[in-house]
Amino acid sequence: MTLELEQTLITPTPSGKQAQSRRRIGRRDNLAGYAFMTPWIIGFVFIIGGPVLASLYLSFTDYSVLGTPAWIGTDNYQRMFTEDPRFWESLRVTLTYLVISVPIVQVFALSLATMLTNRIRGLGAYRAIFYVPSLIGGSVAIAILWRFLFQGNGLLNNALGAIGVDTTFSWIGEPDTALYTLIVLNVWQFGSAMIIYLAGLKQIPGEMREAAIMDGAGPIRRFFSVTLPLLSPIIFFNVLMNVVGAFQAFNTAYIVSNGTGGPADSTLFYTLYLYQKGFVDFDMGYASALGWVLLVIVGIAAGGLFALSRRIVHYGDES
Repeated sequence: MTLELEQTLITPTPSGKQAQSRRRIGRRDNLAGYAFMTPWIIGFVFIIGGPVLASLYLSFTDYSVLGTPAWIGTDNYQRMFTEDPRFWESLRVTLTYLVISVPIVQVFALSLATMLTNRIRGLGAYRAIFYVPSLIGGSVAIAILWRFLFQGNGLLNNALGAIGVDTTFSWIGEPDTALYTLIVLNVWQFGSAMIIYLAGLKQIPGEMREAAIMDGAGPIRRFFSVTLPLLSPIIFFNVLMNVVGAFQAFNTAYIVSNGTGGPADSTLFYTLYLYQKGFVDFDMGYASALGWVLLVIVGIAAGGLFALSRRIVHYGDES
């Protein structure tokens, strides 16, 4: 007789009443779990899942809110890609905003986080000061302040006048500069990324830097050969969050341009154009199609970043 068979014979089997009691307790625990999950399930079905599926259906219809949706197949998508130059312009503005602002935010945040790892007086105050803009930078109040800051008689031109550069140039009123004022506003909100970088830098073992110093590596070599590889998961996370956030940018463009995306569509972000089609023109079918195209674009961007991360992101548990 094998050892397993002996153990099986020795191990007492639960009686029928005990097994039934355990099943009853298990069912009661499951019901309690489902009861706690019910609010989330209801919210997901009726607030998120339902509207998402409804928007997919509406994207194939001609729907103006007040009427009944009329099925038109893929006409909204064909019109978007072949007959709507503002769709392409909004995509160009959004991608320009993303490509310029996201790398600058990362450079600013990582540079300041690296400096703040040094022991300097008032370190906590500096961290708070740099972090505060990320809390309020995306608010409507700051967007209004930004408009007054960069308009023709705004604070920037007054400051330039104080140093002898007299100008009434409206930075938000000219197509060549309006978008860049919004990029500056986005870069100004680097504090949240900086705090995450700061936490990541604190997790890098000091032995790694000491070993690099003993091998003769200077500060720059240590930064690029030790710090950046070990920090690559944090960099990937921050870049991914900033890319998704750039596609969602809306408040600042809406306030600065009074909801028009002007001047000359230079601040017509994709989300702002979607808002115009849905809630100004009441072309909900077309707006739904715009929303689904945006979802696909964000999915492709995120998927591309994850694919790229396999080559450039290093995790500590990798062999």
